[in-house]
Amino acid sequence: MKILVLNSGSSSQKSALFELEPGASTVPVPALWEGKLDWDGEHEILTVRNFPGEQIRNEAEVGAEDRRISVEKMLRNVWSGPTAVLNAPAEIYVVGHRIVHGGPKLTQPARIDSAVKQTISDVSEIAPLHNKAGLQGIDLAEKLLPNTPQVAVFDTGFHRTLPLETQVYPGPYAWYERGIRRFGFHGINHEYCAHRAARILDRDIASVKTVTCHLGNGCSLSAIDGGRGVDTTMGFTPLEGLMMGTRSGSIDPGILTHLVRSGHANQAELDDILNHQSGLLGISGTSSDMRDIVSAMRDGKERARLAFDIFIHRLRAGIAAMAASLGGLDVLVFTAGIGENSPEVRRAACEKLGFLGIQIDDANNLSAKLDADISSLASRVRVLVIRAQEDWAIAQECSQLLS
Repeated sequence: MKILVLNSGSSSQKSALFELEPGASTVPVPALWEGKLDWDGEHEILTVRNFPGEQIRNEAEVGAEDRRISVEKMLRNVWSGPTAVLNAPAEIYVVGHRIVHGGPKLTQPARIDSAVKQTISDVSEIAPLHNKAGLQGIDLAEKLLPNTPQVAVFDTGFHRTLPLETQVYPGPYAWYERGIRRFGFHGINHEYCAHRAARILDRDIASVKTVTCHLGNGCSLSAIDGGRGVDTTMGFTPLEGLMMGTRSGSIDPGILTHLVRSGHANQAELDDILNHQSGLLGISGTSSDMRDIVSAMRDGKERARLAFDIFIHRLRAGIAAMAASLGGLDVLVFTAGIGENSPEVRRAACEKLGFLGIQIDDANNLSAKLDADISSLASRVRVLVIRAQEDWAIAQECSQLLS
């Protein structure tokens, strides 16, 4: 079956086409076609390629109101133009969507109907940029493929197994009764990486304690015991936890009340500060991209060094906390943009975690290929670099649900 996956974000839109047999192997298969749209506020960059080798890349000025049109143009490249791999859109068996927040009701992959769309909309207030983009993707797929079933796969779903002591915030219990609790995010990739790590090491996942480090523009950790999530760093929203590209991660909430009382920020300004002016960008003053931070450090930029040091400090503390939640650690996984591509971050994060049994091989770390073991022979904990495969994981969920 041919499965089209839409992975909608606030500043990008990714899409991929896979061909899977019902009940297919859990080993990832390459996409037949991939497309990506990036927006920087003034321009869009479209990159499309198929795996016979055709590729196109365009850059153009675009207004925010044009994004839906742009996504439609991207998707039409699946069945028309030089990168086409299908003769007609009707060849697509199912469309799968990554939806960031499913709330308390949507914890398993679900076939999309009006009730599912309404539930996604109901929790959009918690993750407004992501869920609204996901709903736009669903509406677009309904327009282009009106007779094709659609499936929603939720970033929050994997964390449904969190125990109550992890879920419930230590505020008034009435918060929990009103649905304010830790949901966790990046669950699609955390779950995939835990299973992939067990296969790489030829271990039964039921016996493995794993900490997965999803480090990209958004960052989170997950503690996974026997394939089940027992702790994570993101919470009610994707803002809690680690320092990120432009997000602050966890801070003293008293700072927020102080800023409001002193007249330095209102509600909208706080939201913008915490989500778009903080993290690596806020501290360095120059970039949210770890590659730029590392380059600036080498040039002697003190604020870039400070941004890196804060990022590593919080990452180390988070890894140790996740290991404590597990009561031990067998495998540490680095994944996503920073986790896969920054040997500097991996080395700095691990160098003070020897007390957990973590040691990496510097040569392997520097030359690491994806889905590789970078731990030293003496390390009690295996340290892996695993490629994020959210799109394939979504396609697999669609195949299992509809097969």
